Amino acid sequence: MIVNAAAAPFRRFERLRGRAEDAWFWALRDVSFDVSAGEVLAVIGRNGAGKSTLLKILSRITEPSAGRVELRGRVASLLEVGTGFHPDLTGRENVYLNGAILGMRRAEIRRKFDAIVEFAELARFIDTPVKHYSSGMYMRLAFSVAAHLDGEILLVDEVLAVGDVAFQQKCLGKMQDVGRGGRAVLFVTHNMSAAAALCQRGLLIAAGELRLDASVQEAIKTYLSEATAAAANTWDVSGARREEGLGELARLIRIDVLPAQADGFRFGEALRFKVRFRAESTRRDLFVGAGLDDMLGHRLATFESHEVNFRVDVEAGRDYDVELSVPRPYLNPGRYFLSVSLFSGHTYFDVLFHAATFDVTPIDVATGDYFEPIAGAGPLRLPYQWAQTPAALAAASTRA
Repeated sequence: MIVNAAAAPFRRFERLRGRAEDAWFWALRDVSFDVSAGEVLAVIGRNGAGKSTLLKILSRITEPSAGRVELRGRVASLLEVGTGFHPDLTGRENVYLNGAILGMRRAEIRRKFDAIVEFAELARFIDTPVKHYSSGMYMRLAFSVAAHLDGEILLVDEVLAVGDVAFQQKCLGKMQDVGRGGRAVLFVTHNMSAAAALCQRGLLIAAGELRLDASVQEAIKTYLSEATAAAANTWDVSGARREEGLGELARLIRIDVLPAQADGFRFGEALRFKVRFRAESTRRDLFVGAGLDDMLGHRLATFESHEVNFRVDVEAGRDYDVELSVPRPYLNPGRYFLSVSLFSGHTYFDVLFHAATFDVTPIDVATGDYFEPIAGAGPLRLPYQWAQTPAALAAASTRA
């Protein structure tokens, strides 16, 4: 407040010169929505869209520059791993400390303490200072405290990615129970599968503005479609944001999607992709991996070269091309995403999620005929057949 008061004359001077508007960056603007009791709401968007800022405003950590927030009930928030934990205190002491910060009374914490520890699976280490905890143990204990608060509103930022798969499923189940118990849940995530499984409604935020407020499926499809507005045949990924690995020893440069037609692969057509990468060091054990996802972010298949005994011997400073072929993809018409990685053993040198996208068109590659896709049929169309079993035939003969 003191700094703002001292700077006020200078801001007025800048406003008179017409430069005040350029000096402002709106993290959120014109974002309005309501959340009802028992509703689980997904907040999705690209990095820097304003999702975490929204949760900080709702949890009263950040004061909004304009507008207002009306909260009817007690708020439990889990915004960052270990927020409100003191590293020199034990897990037991931090449960009481963090619970108090969240607004729980001491008697309430004492009553729920055993359930909190059991859910976090940390009974053996509950009297160990949390500075000796791993990030996953931090997250498990912090989530357990927040989830057991008898508040009406639960705010959860992208923290579930820290835990292992089993605990992630446990957390999602707990959040579903919270929603069914009549509490409102706001869930910020980049995990589209978790959002689709957990939420009924989705908010899409882009550049600080509310782009879409609709069903979670529609919000996810719009988000992924805008992330890759149009299918292309060549994807320059040299400057793309890395999810894992820094590309220092090997770096992905380009991905080519190789359909026979410009509008994508036909139904039943073999998938072909060419991956170009640059080796920054000489190695004899470099492997390439790829993952195939649908529009909701569900992983459909993985293709790792070590499974077929394929590796690339590389020399520093040279570019290399490798090609991935999937002879029988069994993909229904729709849009799909390809993730690519470079690795050796358990070390990943470069990882790009949803690095390229492609379409499968509703035209049969064998006949060239167009067919109407089945709504809600899912991404895969597997070969199958129906037949009446001999036992059923015998039973029918006996009844006759």
